Amino acid sequence: MTSGGRDQREPMERLVRLASVLHHAGSRGVAAPNLLDVAGWSDAKDGISALKRDFRYLSDLGWQIENIAESGLGAVYRMTTVDNRLRVKLSPEQQTALRRAAILANREELADRLGLTGAHRPRELAAEVHASTDDPAYRTVVEALRRRSLLRFRYGGKDRVVHPAFARTQSTQWYLHGREDGDDTVKAFVISRMQDVRADAPGTADRTDAPRHARLHPMSWEVDPPVDVTLRAPADYAPDVRRWLGAPQQEHQDGDEVELTYRVTNRAALRARVYQLGTRVSVLGPDDVRQEILDELSFMAGE
Repeated sequence: MTSGGRDQREPMERLVRLASVLHHAGSRGVAAPNLLDVAGWSDAKDGISALKRDFRYLSDLGWQIENIAESGLGAVYRMTTVDNRLRVKLSPEQQTALRRAAILANREELADRLGLTGAHRPRELAAEVHASTDDPAYRTVVEALRRRSLLRFRYGGKDRVVHPAFARTQSTQWYLHGREDGDDTVKAFVISRMQDVRADAPGTADRTDAPRHARLHPMSWEVDPPVDVTLRAPADYAPDVRRWLGAPQQEHQDGDEVELTYRVTNRAALRARVYQLGTRVSVLGPDDVRQEILDELSFMAGE
């Protein structure tokens, strides 16, 4: 990518188109020929290399893209991490160009406000990125945060009364962070899994000092009491575990398998990453962490 105004608009729009299409495809992924069309590399001499170069730029911005196709089949790429707190490593000029390309997607009034007219407007993007905020539960949560209202809802098979602290989006999911009535621990609740959500009168919730996170990685957040969790993975998949969970406290290889021990202070983040890793990893212990995972999986399966 080059630096400076007009020259950057086209590559930045291309990155936005790729991220948008991959985001909406979700776990299904997108076939390489389709992505070549989206990026405009179909007629390029070495389009796949150009596409992989775009993937590297997106990785630098906080997304992770991987080929999920079986060996010997055509490549299918999936975006497995979408972190809204992007670790931007571009120059200030490149950051500005990327933000502009993103916000101008079907937003003519913003183009007018930025003074971009005629040939200076980016061409229409192939897909839009929509915030998943149509859930009535989300709207109730936002209103409760604004009015400092107690929230009542059913979650994980239990009725909860929560003093809300803040809401945050992570990996396409919205989370409510708050303290259950009578408990001092700030917990995270997936808003889409909250049922029968109701808000009490304004001012009924206590103010909650939300934990401040010095680092972006959710595994470092001090949400729950610390516990040492041991995982096992085939040696070939150990790099995937480290990429998703970070560096372990302890690591031991036994033949073709590796045991990794993590000090966990955010169980929700651990569970989310274990689900993403799927059969690549097993949770050895402790038993209460294993049971939490089993209970949540049963709940999601409707059992």
